[in-house]
Amino acid sequence: MSRSWERKVRRNSAQLNQKLKKSGIDPMAAKGPSASSSLTMRFKGRNFISPILLLLFVGAYAMLMPMQEQEGSSEAMNWFVVAAYAFLALMFFLRRPYLQVGPDHVQTRRMLGDKRLGKDEIKGITVQKGYVIIQPAKGGNWVFSRVMNRYPVERMGERLEKLAAAHGIPFQKS
Repeated sequence: MSRSWERKVRRNSAQLNQKLKKSGIDPMAAKGPSASSSLTMRFKGRNFISPILLLLFVGAYAMLMPMQEQEGSSEAMNWFVVAAYAFLALMFFLRRPYLQVGPDHVQTRRMLGDKRLGKDEIKGITVQKGYVIIQPAKGGNWVFSRVMNRYPVERMGERLEKLAAAHGIPFQKS
């Protein structure tokens, strides 16, 4: 088969697997190079604290706006600032944080983009009640919380335990 045909088959089978997964049916077995992608699981959270704080800030700003009577300040510009912060709060809410656990890596979204840790870059994994902590060899810990970002911590812990067992990564469950 040609490569373009293989891409079409892979894309169509991925779409079919998504439909089957939504309806509760087991997905079809993947064939070829995309088989490793079936081992990848993505756990999505929901960011709600940052949008709430931004909306509180916007509300305070909008309430204090009429009190400010400065020469040269434009009321239209003040309302543009309010709308821009409200839009930023909406973007924070819609841009869902995630943890993707692959066969030999973990990946998440940080403020400056997606970050990926290979199996050799993970020092340890700790699962506590309501928290998952991934300790990279370099940099700060990655903390995923049930309270802060509504992550499914129990399922994440099970999948990370399999990853740790497969690659000899220290795993601690409290």
